[in-house]
Amino acid sequence: MATSVLLILAALVGSCAQFTGVVSIDVQKNGPSAEKSDAESYMPILCSPIPAPFSSPPSVHTLRPDDISAVHVLGVPPSHRREASRVVSRLAELLSMFNPEVSPPHVDKTSPRPRSLLEEAEELSLSLSHQETDWKLVLLLVPADSMCACSPDVAADVNAAVREVEAALELLQKRLRHTLVHVAVWSTDHQQDNRCECMRDEGTNRRLHKANLLKTLQDSLSHLLGNPKWHSKQADFTAVLQSAPVILEQISENTWSDPNQLAVQLWTNLLQPPTGQTEFTDGSVSILCPSQERPFLRTQINSPSEKEENAASVDPLLGTEIPCTDRSPSPTTPTSVHELRPADIKVVAAVGDSLTAANGVGAKNDNLLLVINEYRGLSWSIGGDKNINNVTTLPNILREFNANLTGFSEGICKADSPQAFLNQAVAGAKSGDMVGQVRTLVDRMKADPRIDFHNDWKVITMFIGGNDICDFCTDSIFFSARNVVLRIQQALDILHSEVPRAIVNLIELLNIVPLRDLHNDKTLGCPTWFVNIVCPCILKPKEGSVELQKANELNRAYQSAMRELIDSGRYDTHVNFTVVLQPFLREVYLPRLEDGRPDRSYFSPDCFHLSQKAHTLMARALWNNMLEPVGNKTFTQDFEAGVDLKCPSETNPFIRTAVNSNYTFPGPPPTPPPVTNWGSDFSCVNTAPSNSVPTSAHRIRPADIKVVAALGDSLTAGFGAKAKSLLQLRTEYRGVSWSIGGDQNLETVTTLPNILKKFNPNVKGWSKGQGTTNAGFNVAVSGAKISGIPGQVRRLIDNMKKDATVDFENDWKLVTLFIGGNDLCQYCNDRATLSPQNYSQHMMTSLDMLYNEVPRAIVNILEILEIEGLRRIKRDSLGCNVIQPIVCPCFLQAREDSLELAEVKRINRELQVETENVAYGGRYDGREDFAVVVQPFFQNTVVPLNADSKPDATYFSQDCFHFSERGHAEMAAALWNNMLEPVGEKQTYSNFRNTRNNIKCPTEEHPFIFTKVNSFPVPTTTTSAPTLHSTARPLTSDCADTVPVWLAAVLAVVGLLIGCVVTWLLFCWRSKRSKKRMTSVVEMQGTGF
Repeated sequence: MATSVLLILAALVGSCAQFTGVVSIDVQKNGPSAEKSDAESYMPILCSPIPAPFSSPPSVHTLRPDDISAVHVLGVPPSHRREASRVVSRLAELLSMFNPEVSPPHVDKTSPRPRSLLEEAEELSLSLSHQETDWKLVLLLVPADSMCACSPDVAADVNAAVREVEAALELLQKRLRHTLVHVAVWSTDHQQDNRCECMRDEGTNRRLHKANLLKTLQDSLSHLLGNPKWHSKQADFTAVLQSAPVILEQISENTWSDPNQLAVQLWTNLLQPPTGQTEFTDGSVSILCPSQERPFLRTQINSPSEKEENAASVDPLLGTEIPCTDRSPSPTTPTSVHELRPADIKVVAAVGDSLTAANGVGAKNDNLLLVINEYRGLSWSIGGDKNINNVTTLPNILREFNANLTGFSEGICKADSPQAFLNQAVAGAKSGDMVGQVRTLVDRMKADPRIDFHNDWKVITMFIGGNDICDFCTDSIFFSARNVVLRIQQALDILHSEVPRAIVNLIELLNIVPLRDLHNDKTLGCPTWFVNIVCPCILKPKEGSVELQKANELNRAYQSAMRELIDSGRYDTHVNFTVVLQPFLREVYLPRLEDGRPDRSYFSPDCFHLSQKAHTLMARALWNNMLEPVGNKTFTQDFEAGVDLKCPSETNPFIRTAVNSNYTFPGPPPTPPPVTNWGSDFSCVNTAPSNSVPTSAHRIRPADIKVVAALGDSLTAGFGAKAKSLLQLRTEYRGVSWSIGGDQNLETVTTLPNILKKFNPNVKGWSKGQGTTNAGFNVAVSGAKISGIPGQVRRLIDNMKKDATVDFENDWKLVTLFIGGNDLCQYCNDRATLSPQNYSQHMMTSLDMLYNEVPRAIVNILEILEIEGLRRIKRDSLGCNVIQPIVCPCFLQAREDSLELAEVKRINRELQVETENVAYGGRYDGREDFAVVVQPFFQNTVVPLNADSKPDATYFSQDCFHFSERGHAEMAAALWNNMLEPVGEKQTYSNFRNTRNNIKCPTEEHPFIFTKVNSFPVPTTTTSAPTLHSTARPLTSDCADTVPVWLAAVLAVVGLLIGCVVTWLLFCWRSKRSKKRMTSVVEMQGTGF
C-alpha cells in the first residue's frame, strides 16, 4: 500500500515545465505500447475500470476521458506561466490515466510577446485544421489579475474580457470539430500593486474587492456561456464554464500553493457531478472518478447546474413555453423577405415611445417614482433579459430559433446606453421624432461590428402615436391623422431607402380610450392627477362630451391612416424589404377582475404604462400577428383570456408578408386633381377684433392689426418666387412674399397679410405684383445683410408717417424682420465684419429705432434658417448646378466634414442664439404698447421630401436656393402658426406639409397673438408680497382694455409721497433711539472703577 501511495503521488507531482501562450499535449491513442506505464498499472487502485464503447462518441455530450486525443491550453497568464504550466501538466497526467499511451506533455519553453486570446485561438485553429476526427479538450484560462479590482472601470474591464472570450469561442466553434472547451477563471490571491494604485491604500479591503471582481467575472462568463448557441444536443462542439475560479495562493515571496490541488479542482469540474461516493482519497489528495451513471466529461447538456435546471422551468405568468418543433433556418440565406423563416433573423431593432422604452415595466407595488425607470430588457418588442422561460419578449422568442440573435436591449438604461443597443425608443416621443430615431438606428447598425449591415436579416418594430393622440387637443392640425401618418411615412421611407434585408413591423395604434376606465374607478387608487399631465386630451374630457367623441374619432382615424399607408404598396418595391402592419392592438378589451373592476396588475403604478404582465401578452400577440397572413390577422385582443403562442407550419414556415399571403393591395386613394395654386382653407370662427382698441401689445387679436410691414433680404422681396426660367429669376414677386405679399386672396395665395385679411379686410401695407411700384411697406432689399437693416427701418418709419391712410400713433402695426442669410453665406469671406457680435449690434440698433419711434407695434423676428439642409437640394439644371453654389459659397462650396463647413454651421447656430438674446434680453420690455417676439420655425429646418423620399425641389426657385411660391406659402403658414403659439412652446421647425388645412385659429381661451408676457399665466390670487413677474393684466377677453392715464399718474404721485413720509418717520425714530443708547452708555461709564 505504501508503494501505491508513492506511485500515486509521483504521478500527481510529475515534472515542471514552462508554458507558452498555447500549450498542446497530444495523446496518441492508436500507437502500440511497448509496456504498461505506471499510471496504467495503478489505475485499478485509483478508479474502477468502466467498459468503453468501441466506436468514437457521436456527440460531445457523450465524451469520456479516454476519448480525448489532445489537450490544448489558451490564455496562460505570462506573469504565472511556470505555475500554470505545472497545474495543466498535472491535469494532463490525470487524463493520461485513462489513456495509457499518453506522451509526456510537449511544452514550448520560449516566451513570445503577449498575445490576445483571439490571436491564440487563431493560431490554434490553424494548427488543428487537419484534425477533423480526433476529440480535443481545450482549456481556456481567463486571467483576472490584469484587472484592477478597486477601479471604477472594473465593470468595463470585465465586459471587455468577456467579449474577448466570446470572440475566441466563436472562432473556435466556426473552425474546429470534435472539440470540448472548458473555460476557467485564473487568479492569484493578491493584486499586483504596480497595476492598481488604489490597492496600495491601507483603507482598501483588498480581499473584498478581489472577491467581488472574481464573482463579477464568473457571473458574466456564466451569462455568456449560458447562451444556447454554445450548446446543441447533436453537436461536436460545446463550451462549458468551470464552476469555480482557479485561485493560486502565494505562500511566500517565491513559493506558491500546491499545483496538485488546483489540478484536482480542474479535473473534478471536468467530470460530470457525482451521484454517490466515487472518490479515491489518500492523505490530502482526493480524486473524483467517472461512474457507471456519470461516465462523461461535463457539458451543459449532460450536466445542467441547479440554477440551469431551475431556469428551465417556465414561469407560468411571465415566461412562455415554445411549442414549435421546427426551429431550423432556411438551407441557404434567403434573398427575399417573403421567404424569411424566424431562424433567419439575425438582428432585432425598435423605435417608439415609452411603451417600447418600457417605462415602469418592472416597477413593483405602488412606487410611482419607478415609472421613470426604463426597463428596456423587459420591453415586449426588443427586450432580451434572461430567457423565454422567465421573460417573454419578441427577441427571447426569436432566440429560441436563432441563438445568435443580436440587437436586443438589456437591463435598465436610456436610449444612448450601450445596453439599449438597437432599442432607440425615447419616452415621450411623438411621430415627429421617428425620423431622428430611425437615423440614429441606421447609424448604429452600420457602425456596430456585430452586425453585417448588408447581409443580416433584420426585424425592426415601430410603435408610435400614443403621445400624439394624448396631445391632439392642443393642436388639432399638427396632430391630425394625416399629418401624424405623414411623419411616420417619412421615417419608414428612410428605412426603405437605406436599410437592406429588413422586415418592419408597424404596430397599429392601440385603442387608448378604454384606459379611462382605470381612472373613473376611484377604488383602484390610480394617480389620475399624474396621467392628467401625461395624457390630458384623453383623460380630461367628460363622458359623452364632444371632446371625447373627437378623441375616439381621431383614434380610429390614426388606425385607418396607418392601414392606408401600408396598403398603398409603397414599401413593396423590392424583394429585400417590406413593412407589415400588425393590428393586434386595434381593439383591446380592458382586463377585469371577478368583481368587474379593471385589473391594475396589467399596468405600472401610474395606471397608464403597462406592466411586465401586459408586455408578456403583447410580445406573444405580436409574434402571432407576424405568423398570420396579411388580410387575416388578429385585430382584437382580450388579455384576460391570455394569448397562446403560434408556430410556423410546414405549409407556411415564413414570416407573413403581403406577397406570401397573396394579399392584393387596394392601392392608394384616387389621385387628387393637379394643384393650380398654393392657397389655404380658412376655418376660424373667432375673427372679431377687441371691443375697444387695445393699449397693450400683449392683448392684440389678429383683427386688431391695421398695418403690416416687412424688413429683410431677397426672401422677403420675393426674389424668383414665381420664376419659370433663369430669365425670370431676378424678378421680385413681392405680391406672393410670405410675410408681406397680398396678391389675390388666401384661397389662392397663402401669405401672412392674406391670412390677416380674413380677420380685418382693411389691413394696409401689403405688397402686390412685381417690383417696388406697389411694394407697400415691404422695404426688403435683395442681397441685404444685417448692416443694412437700420437703413430699411428708417425708410419704413418715414413711409408710414407719410402715408395718409395710416394713423401712425393709433394703428396697431405688425412688422416682420427676417435677415442673416447673406451674412452667413458670405461669412468665410469677411469673418470680422460678419461676426455674430456685429450681427447682434446691428439687430439691436434696428430694434432700438422701432422701439423708440414706432408706437403700437409687434415685431416678429425670425431666426435665420438652418442652411445646411440646402446642400441636399439638387436638380439637373443650370441654376441648381452653377448658380446655387455662387449664391452661398461658404455653405455650399465647403466640402463635407470639412473644418470650414463645421465653422459655418457653428456660426449658423450662434446667429440664432444672438437673435434670441437681443429680443428677450429685457431691453424692449419697458413699453406696454411694444413687443418683440422671436418666431423660431426655421431653427431646425426639415428639408421637404417628395413621394420618393428625396428632397422636393418644387419648394425652391430656379437656383435651388430661394423659395418658390410653394415655399413662400409654407413659410407664411408656419409664421402664422408660430404667432399663435406661446413663447417657450413654439414649433422650432417646419416640415413642409403644404396642406390646405394648415392654418391654426385663435381660441376663446387664447384669443391674442402670443408675446413673452402673455405666454405665462398671471396668478389670480393676491398676496402681500410684491409680484416679480409680468405686470400684464389677466388674459380674459371680457375685461376692460384701458386704464385712464390721469389715474395712473395720481396713484404714482400718491405712492411717492407716502414713501417719503414713511422714510422720514423711520429715520426720526432711529435717531432718537441712538441718542438714548449713547446716554445709557455714558451713565454706565460714570459708575465704573
